[in-house]
Amino acid sequence: MNATVLIVDDEKNLRDGLSEAVRDLGYEALVAASGREALAAAATNKLDAVLLDLRMPDMDGLQVLTRLHAAADGTNVPVAIITAYATAANTIEAMRLGAFDHLTKPIGREDLASLLPRMIRSRAPKSPPRDLPDADGFPETLIGSSPGMREVQKTIGLVADSDATVLITGETGTGKEVVARTIHRVGARGNGPFMALNCAAIPPDLLESELFGHVKGAFTGAIIERKGAFREADSGTLFLDEIGDMDLAMQAKILRALQERVVTPVGGKPQKVDVRIVAATHRDLEQWVKQGRFREDLFYRLNVVPIELKPLRERTADILPLAEHFLAMASSPTKQLSDEAAQRLAGHTWPGNVRELRNAMERVAVMCRSDIVAASDLGFLVASPAPNAEEDGDDGNLPSALERLERRLIADALAESKGNRAEAARRLGIHRQLLHAKAEKYGLGKRKNPD
Repeated sequence: MNATVLIVDDEKNLRDGLSEAVRDLGYEALVAASGREALAAAATNKLDAVLLDLRMPDMDGLQVLTRLHAAADGTNVPVAIITAYATAANTIEAMRLGAFDHLTKPIGREDLASLLPRMIRSRAPKSPPRDLPDADGFPETLIGSSPGMREVQKTIGLVADSDATVLITGETGTGKEVVARTIHRVGARGNGPFMALNCAAIPPDLLESELFGHVKGAFTGAIIERKGAFREADSGTLFLDEIGDMDLAMQAKILRALQERVVTPVGGKPQKVDVRIVAATHRDLEQWVKQGRFREDLFYRLNVVPIELKPLRERTADILPLAEHFLAMASSPTKQLSDEAAQRLAGHTWPGNVRELRNAMERVAVMCRSDIVAASDLGFLVASPAPNAEEDGDDGNLPSALERLERRLIADALAESKGNRAEAARRLGIHRQLLHAKAEKYGLGKRKNPD
């Protein structure tokens, strides 16, 4: 008997299109126009997979997902959330609530051909997750819909409720601490403390006391007892930033603390701690292990769940949403980007990554006197070559290098033609429709122009 797929969407055309594609792939298709119809269908049919719209008038997809996974028979049918409005908040929440995947419309036949077999193979009983706050109350901190950022959001949703150690890697300024704070905030330890410690900013002779604490009189100047970051973060999360800059002697002590969940204050006795560790570094720790600069056993202890944050130049689709977000935060009333300003931002290489972009938008909010930001307001963005392949982690990856070059050429052509796509296409020697598709891919969309 063929597997049965339930399609839930309040738009008839989308339901019909998906059901036709599902049947073409050899599956049985059931349809529901609302959340209540979906729950009724699930109660009376044996389902093998569910394609579930996020936004519906009577009951949203996350509510339906929660009820499906709380069914009395304890069976969790795999559910893929589909939406035209993907955000970090609903992506993370969907994955934490047990969604198999979170997809952005439109969903094509090839997408279904890849997705449905994996969903049907994965069906297994799971315990229902704990309740979450409403999505409306979820702070939107992980802005971005590029493939790289979407994978980061999904991983956060999957790992948040566990105590697994997470290692976040990426260039300086990519937002590693934002990811760490999000893991803590949405996870099971969200009500506990979050402690952040920059291992590179503390002298080696003071780092042990900062991490593990000390007792009164343990050394000259220790006039009071200090708990240290591990004990301050008890029942919560300890974020160890730039852990790759820690010396080998301290690495050994950190390894013991991670293995045994026991810390020894300077001059004191061992004490147990209950803390989740999230570490981050801009270093290539695997290379440092080979060079003897980082302990191999500590690397594997930290690298339980790796999360890689791509540099901003490699996720160009996120540049303009981030810029608009930071501009809205920094200006009141909110300033808007002109076409030329948007193209200037999208064409910049952002060596300082998201941190540089945020600083740029804060500067514009203060210095630009108009409600519309023109390209001339971004004159301080000095063109700079992208880091070489060894530095940015491409390892000579040709497709990535070609994409960056293509995006820069298109942005330059659009800026020189003042947003006239026909003229830009002529300058580039390509068809206008191809330019339109490439501009959409790289986030070089239309924006308001200055008066």
